[in-house]
Amino acid sequence: QVMEGEPYYHFRHRGTRQRALSRHWGWHMRLTRDPQVLWFEQQTVKKRSKRGFSVVPTDPWFPRQWYMNNDVHPDLNILTAWSRGYTGLGVVLTVLDDGLEKDHPDLAANYDPLASYDFNSNDPDPQPRYGDGDKNWHGTRCAGEVAAVANNNICGAGVAYNAKIGGVRMLDGSIMDIVEAQALSLQPQHIHIYSASWGPEDDGKTVDGPGVLAAAAFHRGVVQGRGGLGSIFIWASGNGGTNYDNCNCDGYTNSIYTVSVGSVLGDGHRPRYSESCPAILTTTYSSRTTSKVQIVTTDLHHRCTDKHTGTSASAPLAAGMVALALEANPTLTWRDLQHLIIRASKPAHLRAEDWAKNGVGRSVSHYYGYGLLDAGLLVQAATTWAGTRPQEKCSVEAVQVPRDISSGLTISIDVSSCSQIIRSLEHVQVQLSLSYSRRGDLVVALSSPMGTKSTLVTVRPYDTSQEGYKDWTFMSTHFWDENPKGIWTLQLENRGDAHNTDPCPSCPPGQLTSFILHLHGTDEDMPARRSAATVTDECLRRDENGACEECGSSLYTHHGSCLSYCPPRYYGKARSATPRDTARVCASCHPSCYTCRGASAHNCTSCPSGRTFHDITHTCHHP
Repeated sequence: QVMEGEPYYHFRHRGTRQRALSRHWGWHMRLTRDPQVLWFEQQTVKKRSKRGFSVVPTDPWFPRQWYMNNDVHPDLNILTAWSRGYTGLGVVLTVLDDGLEKDHPDLAANYDPLASYDFNSNDPDPQPRYGDGDKNWHGTRCAGEVAAVANNNICGAGVAYNAKIGGVRMLDGSIMDIVEAQALSLQPQHIHIYSASWGPEDDGKTVDGPGVLAAAAFHRGVVQGRGGLGSIFIWASGNGGTNYDNCNCDGYTNSIYTVSVGSVLGDGHRPRYSESCPAILTTTYSSRTTSKVQIVTTDLHHRCTDKHTGTSASAPLAAGMVALALEANPTLTWRDLQHLIIRASKPAHLRAEDWAKNGVGRSVSHYYGYGLLDAGLLVQAATTWAGTRPQEKCSVEAVQVPRDISSGLTISIDVSSCSQIIRSLEHVQVQLSLSYSRRGDLVVALSSPMGTKSTLVTVRPYDTSQEGYKDWTFMSTHFWDENPKGIWTLQLENRGDAHNTDPCPSCPPGQLTSFILHLHGTDEDMPARRSAATVTDECLRRDENGACEECGSSLYTHHGSCLSYCPPRYYGKARSATPRDTARVCASCHPSCYTCRGASAHNCTSCPSGRTFHDITHTCHHP
């Protein structure tokens, strides 16, 4: 038979025993003497085995990474994304923080000097400043969550362990508008994702946001960054929960250009420190109460830690998951990603009293946005996503003459003029100017024509300011994909403590002088798109209780469901030895192993915490 495109021929000879390793003497002599044969070789069967691709990393601290190793249900479903081949390859992230220990052995291989800079000392080296109690560990910890190297026997694994990671040192010195703007616009054609876990004071009384230069940097980033697809800014929602702070008083986390990430504990409860507001889009884990192990990551002095926590630990996990989505589909715009994040977030076991369905039937909460982010759903939705149509904006001014607020005020506004250009909403902003004797007493809420009520700001008991709100813009993501047509209602209400309803008897009752409703969205009917996150049923046969007995090709049956990988403590194998039975199952490893290639104690590939791996015997022992 002729080999395609090559001047080689493959001859079969009946006289040679199949798989014979010794050469056939007669044919060998004839071919040697033939002048037209330049080269020949008797083909023998070679033994080859598939390189073992285990989805579960063998890093010694991976068994402690409960938020991604199936220890909690549900976890962030990172293993599913990895099993589809997405590990962040080709994606560049930077952490805007207090520096990055670039020579850390679990970061060095992924370190990207082009995604790094020191704006505190004005040089290209982001190495943190040591001494002074070594308090500049934050950036190094956040970076390890995203891009710690996998399978290198050091610490754990980052969510996007094949991504490139940089660090910007900017928080270890005087922070000015120009420093923030420079950090937000560093290498926008090289860096894809910027992760930030900082903002104004989370003291429950500050109302502050980006200055002129930083605001311009955000806008320029989404318009020009990433070749016009838009830079991705991932932001922590804030740690002011114990001060009753509200993240809609933080102009970074409530910007339409940032993805605001909330936090949840492993058991689904809300952390004390987490803030609520309708700008939060999605949630990841930040800590757990049932164990001393929090978030596992890289630490200063080439160390590892399992004590990282707070909403600043949640945002980098989301940044890593977005990196997986960008590897799955590099053409996604900054708005596409927000659409996908909403579709890949699920209420799961997240506990709050305020879960409500919006006008398109999605559950949403002021504490968690659309819920816990699922990396498996995110990459699956990314691969099939058809881009969104251009962003449209329609603004309606609702107050022509000042209105007294007193103990409460309701204003209705008809936006029918906008329904020509916006059919499906994205972000909704409320820009207000008002005076009030005690700003923190005012609760502001917005209701849509489809019946969704979004509380823009809650009571902030420590906010005793008499400044009111001066042209402040609140934002809500809760109306996403709704049709804006009809009457919108803004409600202002004094919900302050009975003792402080009127701390200033001689003050005027407070006046609303300006209210502009800004609607952002698209002219496409987005709810008509089939939800990208609906998974086709991959089960071929179920038992009478609905548990799956046999899965489709390349999937494993495990505890009645179909998985694209076998979780820790299990390995993949054929269900039976008969060639016709192609079904695959997850079988248990030996109890001493954490990951394995077979059922015996000598088939371990990594060990649970507290055991040591022996390379030669492939066993796990107590040290």
